Amino acid sequence: MFTDRRIERHQLPYFLRVFNSVTDKPIGFLGNVSEDGLMLISQLPMMTGVDFSLRLKLPFGDGCQQVIDLTASCLWCHEDATPLHYDAGFSLQRPPPEYGQLVEALRQYFSFQPLPASA
Repeated sequence: MFTDRRIERHQLPYFLRVFNSVTDKPIGFLGNVSEDGLMLISQLPMMTGVDFSLRLKLPFGDGCQQVIDLTASCLWCHEDATPLHYDAGFSLQRPPPEYGQLVEALRQYFSFQPLPASA
């Protein structure tokens, strides 16, 4: 059983919705992210060993949104501390550059690093 985490994960206090990219129906919320994976919090357990087509819809201030489609394999799933919710860990297959940009933006936002000085 995989227990050691090699990549630091970043917890998200405000959850972003995750959708099935085929049906565009919501399946849960983003719990945390890393360069190679993510944790999904859902109201239904996820099947392990199965590939999923996931979609993130990132809101912009002007009412528009950026869509990031991902293919991910579910590695594990267990009951969350919140009753009737489940946590599932996913490994991403060839995440697009936009996903890496999201991870980096969240890392900077939640690590409270000073912003770079403008030139």
